[in-house]
Amino acid sequence: ALVMQTFVSTRMNRNEQAIAAGNRYLKQYPRSEDSAYVQYLVGLAYSKQIVDVTQDQRAAARTIEAMSKVVNDYPNSEYVSDAQAKIRFARDQLAGKERQGGRYYLERKEYLAAIKRFRVVVETYPNTNQIEEALARLTESYYAMGLTDEAQTAAAVLGNNYPDSQWYADSFKLLQSGGLQPRENKGSWISK
Repeated sequence: ALVMQTFVSTRMNRNEQAIAAGNRYLKQYPRSEDSAYVQYLVGLAYSKQIVDVTQDQRAAARTIEAMSKVVNDYPNSEYVSDAQAKIRFARDQLAGKERQGGRYYLERKEYLAAIKRFRVVVETYPNTNQIEEALARLTESYYAMGLTDEAQTAAAVLGNNYPDSQWYADSFKLLQSGGLQPRENKGSWISK
């Protein structure tokens, strides 16, 4: 009954009910043959609650947590590949939230706060769609602060990884306007 309640609630977008029923089932029957499916449904219910990156991303974090349990606890399950896809999407959302915050601060010329946000994207979410823009925005922020070594390094890392990117072209142009070129400083945190 709890498995069906979880399934039906998920299908009807009653996500909180699905999560509650699924967690109740998993607590009572953690190693049953349906536990992988129920854990997947709980993760799916969380993923359906993910909203635009300008809003709270708690659902994205909970999606990662729930779907990671599918991947780690039930590695031979048929739900693993979709769970991994949901994890990638949720990580991209979290990175997007950080990038969005960085943009906010950059627009207000609060460069240190912007750098902090873009640095989180680079260090915590390097395999997301947000990385190119984060590196370009780091170049822009460092350049605006007069930290040319860091700006050149950010642009060099961007160019090494995404040479055909418009973000790289923009960063290259920005550096050229000041008579600089992308150049990697091996001692920089970005190079690591």
